[in-house]
Order: sequence, then structure tokens, then C-alpha cells
Amino acid sequence: MSRKDGMNYAPKGQPHHVVEDGEFIFAAIALDHGHIYGMCQGLLDAGASLQKVFDPDPEKMKAFQNKFPSVQIATSESEILEDPSIHLVAAAAIPSKRSELGNRVMRHGKDYFTDKTPFTTLEQLEETKRICKETKQKYMVYYSERLHVESAVYAGQLIEAGAIGEVIQVTGFGPHRLNAPSRPDWFFKKEYYGGILCDIGSHQIEQFLFYTGNKDATVLHSKVANYTSTDYPELEDYGDATLVGENGASHFFRVDWHTPDGLGVWGDGRLFLIGTKGTIEIRKYIDVAKDTTGDHLYLVNDDGEQHFSVQGKVGFPFFGELILDCLHRTEHAMTQEHAFKAAELCLIAQKQANLIYTSPVQS
Repeated sequence: MSRKDGMNYAPKGQPHHVVEDGEFIFAAIALDHGHIYGMCQGLLDAGASLQKVFDPDPEKMKAFQNKFPSVQIATSESEILEDPSIHLVAAAAIPSKRSELGNRVMRHGKDYFTDKTPFTTLEQLEETKRICKETKQKYMVYYSERLHVESAVYAGQLIEAGAIGEVIQVTGFGPHRLNAPSRPDWFFKKEYYGGILCDIGSHQIEQFLFYTGNKDATVLHSKVANYTSTDYPELEDYGDATLVGENGASHFFRVDWHTPDGLGVWGDGRLFLIGTKGTIEIRKYIDVAKDTTGDHLYLVNDDGEQHFSVQGKVGFPFFGELILDCLHRTEHAMTQEHAFKAAELCLIAQKQANLIYTSPVQS
């Protein structure tokens, strides 16, 4: 995993198998985004068996097989969809195509695990909701900035234990390094990536709902801009939004593509949580100018000030819970309602966003 390249962020956790070998089989389709590696690794670490992969691009499949040597190359998407032994399909398609692929997967009686953002339009969301209800299959989403970050997992455990009381405010920062030459063409076309609030903003809104225990929220205002990406007029390189949850908890987040080259990781992702009895700050990927490792959590409450370095100590329980949910038809990893609501709110924030600046196109 390159610490400087967020597109291929794929942390490897300590294996914690919840099933026996061959008990839960999955396949991968659509390798358009590097997050597919993290998604598959998480499932493998929890005991799932990766059987097949398919992508129209043979080079992508070759690279995938180099990472996961035991996987079989499928000759078509239908070979995977029609294989009765496969329980779940993991996919990281072009964002605008994630919904239609998931619909096909569910109609073939399989659960679907997609990279974020799961939708680029509200119409896609409504159609998939209907198909999900009809088929009774799962449409799960890889909100990696909570699910695949140990400090974020630990924050959830502390909150559940009452360490900071009820969470009343969440502030999130999700800067990313653009590294434009490494990005595919679709990345710069809004029709395909959906907009910055729809895309990387989805992480932030999902975290807000989770940590505050909200099932719904209102987008108060949002804005986007293209400040410096003159070569890519459809790219939004900055966005922010403010929300308020049903229970009154508030949320502000900022996302951008302005990580400087001097930072040792692809983005200084941080999260600040204010509770009625304390505060938590998460420094997810680096503790700037202090520690090059990630997963630092700072807790302040009536017991004092505490710093936890949790990398390699907490694990990623979501993946094992997802496997068991698929087998037992339960909802411990994430409810379907939660996955859809986070997606809906990021789409609303994107749709309502004010465009505050557009970088002039160079002649």
C-alpha cells in the first residue's frame, strides 16, 4: 500500500476468520478504482474465499491476480453472476455505473458490496432501493474512512462505552492528494464521479450519522469550487457542507484535493467529536511533524487527557460482521437504511451546493 496514494488505500489487518475456508465465497467485478483491493483484503482477513474476478480490461485483471494469486480469471461478468456458489460480489466500478451493476448482482440473488460513493443521482438511489426490497439482497457500501481505519473504529467503541457522553457535534476534514497523472479520464468528468460532496463527502456524512446515532439529517448548506484545477474544468477540488441531525447534533465537513506533496501520506484526515462529557480527536493517517504512523486518537474527559496509538491493535470488525450478516440475513455490520441514508444526504448536499469559484480555463 502506498501511503502517498489514496486511490490504492488497502490496509491489511490481523486475520480474524469468522467462517471456515470455503464457507463464504465472493468474487470481484469492475476494477476501476483501487479501493477494490482494500475491500477484498478486508473480506479475506475475515475468512472469506475470493474465487473469481472479471473486468473488461485484461491488464486490470492481471494486476489483480498478481495481488491475489489464487483468484480465477472469469471470461465474463455473467460467469460470476450465474455461479450459484458465490455469495457476494465486491465491485469498484466507475461511480455512475455502480448502481446498475449492483442491481444486476442483486437480481441474480447475490449480495453486493460497492465502493463509495454508491450512487451519483437520486434516481439511481430510488431504483436500487426498490430492487433491494424486491430481491431482499444487500447493497453494502465501503465507507472506508470509518470502516477501514482503526482509530475510527476505536472512537466508535469509546462512544458506545460512554467515554464522551452523547455526541453533539462532528467536524470532519477529508483532504486528498490529487496526483492527476495517475487518475483515469472518468475521474475528471462530473457525469461519472458525481461531484466532490457526492464522492469523498460520502465518507464524512456516513461518519456523522454513525457517531451521533442519527437515522436522518438535514443539509443546511453546501458549497463547491474549482480553485486550481484549470486543466480539468469539471473537477471540483473543494467542497464543504453543514448538516443537523434529527436529534439536534450538528456537522461540518470539508473535503478537497489540495494535499501538498510534502505530506508523507495522501491526506491528513481528521475527525473531531464533541460530546456532552468529553471530546475525541482522530488523526487517521499521520500525526503531522510528530509521528509518521496513523491511527492516533486523543480523548479528553473528566478522567483527564489521553493519547491512544491504536494501529494494529483494534482491527476491522466490519468485514467479519458483513460476512455473518450475509449468511444469517442480519444487520450487525451496517443497516441497509444507514447505507442508503448516508448516500442520499451526500447526493442532496451535492445537488444543493453553491458553486463559489471556478478556475479560469487557460487559453
